[in-house]
Amino acid sequence: MSRHSIRIDVQRQTLSLEEEGRPVAEYPVSTGVNGVGERSGSGQTPRGLHCIRAKIGAGVPPGAVFVGRRATGEVYDEALAAAHPERDWVLSRILWLSGMERGRNRLGTVDTMRRYIYIHGCPDSEPMGVPRSHGCIRMRNADVVELFERVAVGTPVRIDG
Repeated sequence: MSRHSIRIDVQRQTLSLEEEGRPVAEYPVSTGVNGVGERSGSGQTPRGLHCIRAKIGAGVPPGAVFVGRRATGEVYDEALAAAHPERDWVLSRILWLSGMERGRNRLGTVDTMRRYIYIHGCPDSEPMGVPRSHGCIRMRNADVVELFERVAVGTPVRIDG
């Protein structure tokens, strides 16, 4: 069992890392621009109990670009952003979430993992503390790299909305 857990407060737009139930770090985040909800295609951030199902991106440089959960070999910069203004940037690290509550955020049309909901880095020019994502939990690149190093696959993640 993981000694760490994560709590995401959608109202406050924060992610708290807890160790044995005590907060040890807090980071600003950006959740779904469409609010909270579990339905596939909603663009909303799913609530409830989840876990980290996969950690993707160990060893890639901060700012590394991911498409389809694979590093492209690119590192985000202004020129790349200008060349691809349509991209929803997934950068640095991915913590892929899986719902733990059958019928709420697991299986069927509410399955968090099948919705590809992650905690991930985004361009540092994007505001934190403001809902702007397509349902994922966005973090500053340095913050997601730090968090990635501190948590394990299986770490519980509670999203309160």
